[in-house]
Amino acid sequence: MPDILLVILAVIFVLGIAINIHEFGHFIVAKLFGMRVEAYSFFGLGPRIWGFKVGHTDYRISAIPLGAYVKLYGDEATAPLEGGDSANESVPAEELYELRPRWQKFLVMLGGPFMNIVLALSIPFFGALMYGTPAIPDPMISYVVPNGAAEKAGIKAGDRIVAFDGEDNPTWRKIETGAAISPDVPVPVVVERSGERIALTITPTKADRKGQAFGETDMRPDAGVQDVYVRKVEEGSAAALAGMQSGDKIVAVNGSNVRNVTNFMSLVQENKESPLNIVVERGGVRQQLVATAAMTETGQARIGIELQGKGSSVREPAGITDAAAFAVNSNYEIIALTGRVFGQLFSGQRAVKDAGLAGPVGIVGIISNVVREDGFVGLFSILAVISLNLGVFNLLPIPLLDGGQIMVLGIEKVMSWFGATLSLAIKEKIQLAGLGIILLLMVFTLFLDVSRFF
Repeated sequence: MPDILLVILAVIFVLGIAINIHEFGHFIVAKLFGMRVEAYSFFGLGPRIWGFKVGHTDYRISAIPLGAYVKLYGDEATAPLEGGDSANESVPAEELYELRPRWQKFLVMLGGPFMNIVLALSIPFFGALMYGTPAIPDPMISYVVPNGAAEKAGIKAGDRIVAFDGEDNPTWRKIETGAAISPDVPVPVVVERSGERIALTITPTKADRKGQAFGETDMRPDAGVQDVYVRKVEEGSAAALAGMQSGDKIVAVNGSNVRNVTNFMSLVQENKESPLNIVVERGGVRQQLVATAAMTETGQARIGIELQGKGSSVREPAGITDAAAFAVNSNYEIIALTGRVFGQLFSGQRAVKDAGLAGPVGIVGIISNVVREDGFVGLFSILAVISLNLGVFNLLPIPLLDGGQIMVLGIEKVMSWFGATLSLAIKEKIQLAGLGIILLLMVFTLFLDVSRFF
């Protein structure tokens, strides 16, 4: 399949599902309350360019490529954006949105974000049921990158991290994500070494991942006991000259048994000054090879191979309770990290360009990178993240968004205590103002997307 076609299909898959599951939430709640749905646009705002009608509902594609929408009879506040005006049509009063009690309108508005959050929870839930939950290694350090953030902080292989950024007994996942949102920011860390606790400070190295700034600790945890296999041997490398082949199982280095991939990396680094006597197993027969590591500019010893660990508990079986807990924790972690990033923005600890904000170009870029590297299966994880963010973002009190319309319902309720109402003209102006805000946000994030190319 041509690369560009693959990317187009991936973008349609991810954004199409995330946006339409949102609109389906509005649609199904309105239907459950017996409200008449005038139009369901699967793609775009504004005038209808194609579609078909089933019952009273016109299922369509619209002209302006900005999401999708559900148009209810009697809801005319957003009619200019939704390509229609049903005010003059004869519809039974009991089917009109505008004549329904506010609590029903509130639930219709809540239906979209609710479905996004349900989708975001469902993907990791069913993934955990089918494949198990990822095994999270203990924060016992097995390998420290030479001249990296961990080594500069004084962390050594064999240390156990007992506190990170003020949190006691953190999981390795918490350490990774905490460092990821703190590039070039000093973070307090406490390690346990030979029964003694040592307070240190690590400044995660700033790295660029697909246009986004992340912090890296430059250390690896102990993954437990696993068989270590050679996945690839670089041509002309020390490993190739020694006779190492793809598929070889690495058993020992200079007399020390290899426990896992990071342990092998540590053994190579420890013996970088002398030839490496490497025992490999090939076709059930053990052979001894001799290779001399080459030093990189960063001081890392390499022999020119890619490794793969097998046999360790990469995933653990999960029942319904474990899968549900994993899904909730995964989504909570995303929300909490997003909140911390915005907190860093407002406190001045993080520049806007490093906040990870992505506009249309950035989102397409992320999706294209994922589908190229992980295939269509990898799109489910990014779909969960985008769906969660779409659901939460729509709850913000910005006109045109669901949160803004819920805010208007609240204003109308307060005004009703004094016998006043909001006119349709004012509601339309509020929605148009919201569209202006959304367009400004899109232009801003688009500017950030483009600026990352330079």
